[in-house]
Amino acid sequence: MSAPDPSEQALLVVIDPVARRMDGESVRIARDVLRGGAATKICLPDGPEEVERALARRGRRRPVVIGDDSALLHVVNVLQRRRELADIPVSLVPVGPLPAVSLARTLGVPLGPVAAARAVLDGTERRLDVLVDEAGGVVLGGLWIPGGYGPGGETDAPTGPAGTTGPNGSAEAGEGGATAVEPVDAAPGPGCATAESVVGGGGESHQPWWSPAARTARSALTLLTGPAAAGRVPLPGCTRLRIEADGVLVTDLDQPVTRVSVAAADGGLAELTVHTHDADHPRRQRARRVTISGPAFRYRADNALTGPVRRRTWTAHAEGWRLVLPQG
Repeated sequence: MSAPDPSEQALLVVIDPVARRMDGESVRIARDVLRGGAATKICLPDGPEEVERALARRGRRRPVVIGDDSALLHVVNVLQRRRELADIPVSLVPVGPLPAVSLARTLGVPLGPVAAARAVLDGTERRLDVLVDEAGGVVLGGLWIPGGYGPGGETDAPTGPAGTTGPNGSAEAGEGGATAVEPVDAAPGPGCATAESVVGGGGESHQPWWSPAARTARSALTLLTGPAAAGRVPLPGCTRLRIEADGVLVTDLDQPVTRVSVAAADGGLAELTVHTHDADHPRRQRARRVTISGPAFRYRADNALTGPVRRRTWTAHAEGWRLVLPQG
């Protein structure tokens, strides 16, 4: 870890439009604290293109995101596409309800605007491992394929850096704490539970990430269909997938799985956890590269629902990104 260089305390502050509309007071407080401690350039984007332009023209300014998890993920993915993610420390001031900022909490970012803004100015830079898929998509906390519940009825969402259950600390939250779990296009086999629809599980939304109406509605939906409610909703029992770790076969299509999770571990490795239909305990394995293929499946990465896809490979990168966190 290292503290940000005082000579580099020039900040590009990207304020998410949804955060401005939902909690303008927290945004104002965070902005004032940042302005009081560093030279700041404020970016008030109305869409993703404006964020990309601002990052391309940032010069030596450190990017600071004021907003929820999806706003952070958008900035991180832009930096990844520009091949700058490993070289630029990123800071976050979370603004939004807890389901929408659960990734921030998992990563160790303070949830209060004053504490988070002070961490931006006085915090310590930490290099963290990251997962990147073959399409360039970045996973910060973890991912899982929601094939239903394990043999004991438990979920097996991956554990993030702070040890919180789920990619973002929430076992069944959606994008920004948004969407109910809805595995689709699975291929059930003998002994598999019958798939039943999840109330409110509309799958992927076609609304853009910056749409306040879409994200507010999805956040409210999660509160009704999150971990507490999910226990009352039947989910598909198993899915047929071929899973490989560094080219070594872990499970094949003839062995249905009930839950698969992948999370970045130490040393540039990914930790793979597989619950199979016929086993009492999950299989755990570490590898640099994990490939999952089979009938079209969806997966949830950092609480964003993606797919359906038929094949996806995630590669772990040691110290693949830099996040500024409170000292100590």
